[in-house]
Amino acid sequence: MTAFHPTARFPRGFRCASRNVGLKPEAKDLTLFVSEVDAAAAAVFTRNHFPGAPIILGRETIRGGVLRAIIANSKVSNVATGAPGVANARRMAAAAAAELHTTPDHVLVSSTGVIGVQLPIEKIEAGVRGMSRDLQDDPLVGAEGIMTTDTHPKAISCTVGEATITCVAKGSGMIEPNMATMLAYIFTDAAIPARTLDTMLRTAIGRSFNMLSVDTDTSTSDTCAILANGLAGPVDEGAFLQALTAGCIRMTEILGRDGEGAEHLLRVQVRGARDDREARVIAKAVLNSPLVKTMVHGADPNVGRLLMAVGKCFDCTIHPATTEAWINGYQVVRGGERLPFDDATVRQALTAEVVDLEIALGVGPADAIAYGCDLTKGYIEENASYYSS
Repeated sequence: MTAFHPTARFPRGFRCASRNVGLKPEAKDLTLFVSEVDAAAAAVFTRNHFPGAPIILGRETIRGGVLRAIIANSKVSNVATGAPGVANARRMAAAAAAELHTTPDHVLVSSTGVIGVQLPIEKIEAGVRGMSRDLQDDPLVGAEGIMTTDTHPKAISCTVGEATITCVAKGSGMIEPNMATMLAYIFTDAAIPARTLDTMLRTAIGRSFNMLSVDTDTSTSDTCAILANGLAGPVDEGAFLQALTAGCIRMTEILGRDGEGAEHLLRVQVRGARDDREARVIAKAVLNSPLVKTMVHGADPNVGRLLMAVGKCFDCTIHPATTEAWINGYQVVRGGERLPFDDATVRQALTAEVVDLEIALGVGPADAIAYGCDLTKGYIEENASYYSS
């Protein structure tokens, strides 16, 4: 089992800085993540058909497999901004490259915030000057500059062999990654080639970020990137993949718990599905059901909603006679029928900060876990005036 550091720390050779450059009234809105040497790199981006300008540029940049830095801003996402938006993303990369004495094609650009507004690029170009003098070792500093509706900065780290893996992320709403807005940056001092990093990243994402959903909305800006600068030397690749996957799952849980208005982390485990695809589909269907989410929020053990959410997966193999369900360890369904249970006990179980819903289908060998949160009035209040605020 992977043990995470009590306080997140960077691997050798990585630092970050963040500051306010005028995109927000006061809070930090621009971040730099920097490796002191060129790093092998891989990235996975949103599948949304309206990708932001930074995504368009990022897909081009990451083909080289080498990064020196990431520059990311919050408040304005630079999405639906046409050719001027792409030009501004290029200017953003160039400004960071000039500050760090590298080349623009070694800088990954990210933006998060309101869609359909042109990026105030002049503020970023002016604001990035001098940021290299502010670089420091605390990854939470970098996380502060990419927050939008997040309630806290997010960073975790762990050790694998002689190397460290650090994940910094943001995300609270518009989250159902399909590689939310989700930005996740992973840094390691392990020596791993870019092609291997790409394979490992996609494997880890398949079990973590791609199983995360706060509100079913796939952002136009989703980005997950990994940089490996090699300063710790080679590591056992199997152990590294295990730690990377564990780190991504842990960050997925942190993002789910911080969903907009969330009061509970919700985990849905499906066992005994016909195959991996069906396990994922059913887990996501239960997780994304507004009726299931509100059941959790209200601590109301209306278990029929679980069966409804499973049963609407029309293209999946489901046999009511073999279907079972549990709420935080209490069995509530057997053979497709509601079991008699003590309502007060299950209601109390639903008040826990982490609510585990388990579905056993009994039709095959596959399993999957989906991660998210309950649905509250806070989500509506947060999003009813997001553009105006």
